[in-house]
Amino acid sequence: MFLTGNSKTHVNSCLLIVGLFLYLIRTHSLNHHDHEMMSDEEWGFVQKRGTQFALDGQPFYVNGFNTYWLMDFSVDEETRGKVRDVLRQASAVGLNVCRTWAFNDAGYRALQISPGEYDEEVFKGLDFVVSEAKKHKVRLILSLCNNWEEYGGKAQYVKWGKEAGLNLTGEDDFFKDPTIKEYYKAHVMMVLTRVNSLTKMMYKDDPTILSWELINEPRCPSDPSGDMLQSWIEEMASYVKSIDPNHLLEIGAEGFYGPSTPERVHLNPKSCFNQFGTDFIRNHQTPGIDFASVHIYTDSWLSDSISGTHLVFVKNWMEEHMDDAEKTLNMPVVFGEFGVSSKDKRFASKFQEVFMNTVYNTLLKSRKQGGSGGGCLFWQLFPEGTDHMDDGYAVVLSKSPATSSMISVHNVKVKSNAGSSISHEEL
Repeated sequence: MFLTGNSKTHVNSCLLIVGLFLYLIRTHSLNHHDHEMMSDEEWGFVQKRGTQFALDGQPFYVNGFNTYWLMDFSVDEETRGKVRDVLRQASAVGLNVCRTWAFNDAGYRALQISPGEYDEEVFKGLDFVVSEAKKHKVRLILSLCNNWEEYGGKAQYVKWGKEAGLNLTGEDDFFKDPTIKEYYKAHVMMVLTRVNSLTKMMYKDDPTILSWELINEPRCPSDPSGDMLQSWIEEMASYVKSIDPNHLLEIGAEGFYGPSTPERVHLNPKSCFNQFGTDFIRNHQTPGIDFASVHIYTDSWLSDSISGTHLVFVKNWMEEHMDDAEKTLNMPVVFGEFGVSSKDKRFASKFQEVFMNTVYNTLLKSRKQGGSGGGCLFWQLFPEGTDHMDDGYAVVLSKSPATSSMISVHNVKVKSNAGSSISHEEL
């Protein structure tokens, strides 16, 4: 997977430069016109057509990024500029989808202060995110809750339940307690039916939102059978679709195989991952789920210090899930988070770029073959001046010209392999 030989390196470098040059020319001549002239009718809903995404009958590919804190930074006028910066920079290199949080439960700058109680100023921050994303022609995947305690998540919901006198024993009660599930449903209703204070459009009617995500990285280790999490996914997918049948819906899963496919659990990074209560195939066969979600973090999943081993795993992990999405699930698969920490001393400083390029090339191969690889979103994009928030995975385009070029060239390649229009018979 690594380049060898000076001539090969030189040729590839030239291709990167040429690709970026062509893309920037197009951006300079068309970007401003497109942003100003595109009508609401042309800004339609992205849909699922079999194993592909489609927009107005044409293939749509997710070339995206994660920036989870956009709502947080949009609350105050003095930090809103960072939100504009990151969306503008992303759009300039061809990134078209951003995944971000539509939750913050209790704590600092909470959106949901307590069950059913919201901070209107924070909600206006989310309004700004949606409005600004449309200006830059960036679609959004909005996640509705967190499996982890950051920004509240299922632990905060259970805490609220205990404060209300419920007899709860652990965080996984989030998935089974009737009252807690009603708390979650109330949040879903609040977000989906929110009328944006800037655009005056209800969220559930706004095509800027590409998809809703039920919960970031759900795990339910208290029930390794997977029944508890599966029941929750079925209930919540049905509920979301009853409110909003127009938008796509995904789970937010990491992609670990479970009891429904014992012949595939060996593909999980470690055997202990078989016990997380998740089940890639079964979970994604749930009615209402439109595309599969998978994450890739070999730096935290694998103990091996040989970088080549990690790249082999990445390629295999992706190909197996794309094969499942195509042959078993009949839906696109999006690799919703991927990255490697620059703070991991096992790897050379350039390994982040090599890792990203491996993901891009594996998806491009699927794209060329008309496969189910619907796209990916790296973790995570930052503008300048946010170094204090870097978790090791930050990509700052202005400081990473090689990465910026790679993203631009990938965008050019994806568009050149877009394929033909998609008919309704491919539903």
